[in-house]
Amino acid sequence: MKPPGMTRRRFNMSDKMIHRHDKGSIFIHWFNAFCWIFLTLTGLGLISNERINPVGGWWPNLMRTIFGSGETLLTFHIYVGLTWAAVILIYILVRFRDSLGFLKEVFTLSPARDTVWMIKRNVQLTLGNKALKKMGMTTDIPPQGFYNAGQKVFAQLTVFAGLILVVTGIIMYLSTIILNNPTPAAWSRTIHYLMAGIGFAGMLVHIYMAAISRDERPAFKSMFSGMVPEDYAKHHHELWYKEVKDKS
Repeated sequence: MKPPGMTRRRFNMSDKMIHRHDKGSIFIHWFNAFCWIFLTLTGLGLISNERINPVGGWWPNLMRTIFGSGETLLTFHIYVGLTWAAVILIYILVRFRDSLGFLKEVFTLSPARDTVWMIKRNVQLTLGNKALKKMGMTTDIPPQGFYNAGQKVFAQLTVFAGLILVVTGIIMYLSTIILNNPTPAAWSRTIHYLMAGIGFAGMLVHIYMAAISRDERPAFKSMFSGMVPEDYAKHHHELWYKEVKDKS
């Protein structure tokens, strides 16, 4: 169901297509996504205290039943986490220039343009264009580059959260085999839990915007095909679209 007063654009996949993602980018996106999901589900299963587990006590019991024991569950969580960090690091080293380009893109902000985009886009998606007009705003959306402002915020969140999760995770891992001091592990566990919660919240918004919102459906499909309709690119990522047209 679309918000009242909001005109939904339909993008015909038979229209001219524009290349957006290569196979390497698609691979690392889905690898990252599946690892985050697995680590979130198993991480929640490791929290046996019902008072601080957001899903209650039934989930840890289910996870322990599936994996056989809490120790096995922890082992899978640790080694999938280490594998995730290692693959991301290898990807960055192998595709260093592309990785720098990604970081430059997501951390380059235009405060005025991106703030207006965030406000208008969220009002559009929840209340519709009529609400924008009642607020005294026009319905046009500021042009965006390869990533829109919302995607940039999520990318920044995952970069920071990912770094902190890796560092705190390694500290906790090393404390079990090298360190004989539980204090670093205790602090790391708290920070690890908070960062995982923030990352999970951002992931839910990202999943909704990418996979559920019809207006962004072409972007979701592009993470399989690598292509987006030209009309979608022009409407949602106008600055990037102009760059592509200028180079062609």
